[in-house]
Amino acid sequence: MNLSPGTTVALEIEDIAFGGEGVARLDDFVVFVPFVAVGETVEAELVEVKKSFARARLTRVLKPAAQRVRPECRFFGACGGCQYQHLDYGSQLRIKHKQVADLFHRMGGFDQSLVAPVVPCPQPYGYRNRIMIRSQWNKPEQKLNIGFVRHDGGLVEDLDECKIAEPALNGQILHVRANPPPKGGIKVVLRVPPEGWQVPPHSFFQNNFFLLPKLIETVRQCLVNGGTRHLLDLYCGVGFFGIELAGAVDSFAGVEYDKPAIRAAQQNAADRGITNGEFLAAKVEDVLPTLLKRFSSEQTTVLIDPPRKGCWPEILELLRSNRPAQLIYVSCHPATMARDLKILCADGVYQLAGVTPLDMFPQTQHVECVADLRRGPN
Repeated sequence: MNLSPGTTVALEIEDIAFGGEGVARLDDFVVFVPFVAVGETVEAELVEVKKSFARARLTRVLKPAAQRVRPECRFFGACGGCQYQHLDYGSQLRIKHKQVADLFHRMGGFDQSLVAPVVPCPQPYGYRNRIMIRSQWNKPEQKLNIGFVRHDGGLVEDLDECKIAEPALNGQILHVRANPPPKGGIKVVLRVPPEGWQVPPHSFFQNNFFLLPKLIETVRQCLVNGGTRHLLDLYCGVGFFGIELAGAVDSFAGVEYDKPAIRAAQQNAADRGITNGEFLAAKVEDVLPTLLKRFSSEQTTVLIDPPRKGCWPEILELLRSNRPAQLIYVSCHPATMARDLKILCADGVYQLAGVTPLDMFPQTQHVECVADLRRGPN
């Protein structure tokens, strides 16, 4: 078969890859198609052809799957923010569980049974408390587009609402549209502040208030099961985990390079009368050796909530050489997480006790994971 961009093909969808694209095959040639479901027969137009795979644009669903539903957002399929609005919520959870389990097995060599079912979000729409919209000059139409990047490229899809955003943010979108930026290329962050927490404008806070109690409950249970007395909270931001877990340990220390976030963490702790911890404005790699020497390794848990790119190799080696009794790794990027856990568990230095995925990002490809690691016998 002569495959080239523009060719239309009929495909049977076999799987959903991490990232949300459906997987189909023409003989042994893999074709990725967005916005499909396992078991569907679809018609698609090839848009990119490589040596061993191709990407295609969905043109028609010939045989729909039972899990296909009508998307709530009229911009779905053009806007790049969501990948799964066409699937019922139970199917989304099963897909994410399979993807995480497969990823941990393939990238880390971990047993898939270690991955628990995905914890569902009680509100699959209207949950995001922070979004970033962009402006872009639309030359053909001679107007300013305001919205999110399209799923098929770097252009901005012009929109006036986001179905996964909290209602208050949709009001803010309309305000930006009524008072647009002076030109294209400007990003505008819209946020609903967390009640009772100080968060500087550019500092991180979890974007889903509705599943936040379950996230902290999951982490707390890991900590309690570990039976340690001290907690090191790395990449601590405004102190959320350290403060919420303070009652479960004798002492804790949080580390964050973002100085405004640390000042906020100190104030957040003071507002709650938390006195058994401290927050340090520093690079993790600069202060971790000293902190690991301060506390007994047998009685210390290190909580890691790094950026999406994961941990620096030197931090992983510091943890391996000092071997605190427990590591709790929190990440919204399972691929870098699996990579880091493979390094931590090499040669039996640590053992993975379990992974709990939580659906902090319904309708999208993303999923939060909490991993519990215990010091191994080696």
